[in-house]
Amino acid sequence: MNTRADALALSRPFLRVLIVLNLLYAAGIVLMFLVSLLAPDFLFDTLGVKHGDHRAQLVMGMRTMMIVGVLAALVVDRVLRQLLAVVDTVRAGDPFVASNAARLQAIAWWVLAGEGLRLVIGAIAWAASTPAQSLDVNVGFSLAPWLAVLLLFVLARVFAQGTRMRDDLEGTV
Repeated sequence: MNTRADALALSRPFLRVLIVLNLLYAAGIVLMFLVSLLAPDFLFDTLGVKHGDHRAQLVMGMRTMMIVGVLAALVVDRVLRQLLAVVDTVRAGDPFVASNAARLQAIAWWVLAGEGLRLVIGAIAWAASTPAQSLDVNVGFSLAPWLAVLLLFVLARVFAQGTRMRDDLEGTV
């Protein structure tokens, strides 16, 4: 039993499931945004937003975070689809192709954008919070995503160099 082959075989359906779950997540946020416009008291009372002078500020902040959340889901969709394309080339037995280097670089940019959106969510929560009630979104800083971005950029260069080296080798034969 080859665990690497098993992991590769499972990666495609797993990524497909993640794509569907992410689309459902985006649809849920869009639905919540629409409900916030059509039945705001129902939604925001359910979410625990207290009544008072501060409510309008919190509601605006939460609606803005919903919009950013949909953008984040689009970013995740791009990452998952690019990764699925990379997995397909690996399954085909030819991972060192120029398109994979470009895909990895695109994934790095998308992950960077996602981290930027995460920080935007934190800034919105901070700006919308009031002394009467705060929006706790727990956006704390983590070094791991930033290291992942760096790793993806380096890996993209490795793939680009590997592709050039293989092309050079094939040209000499």
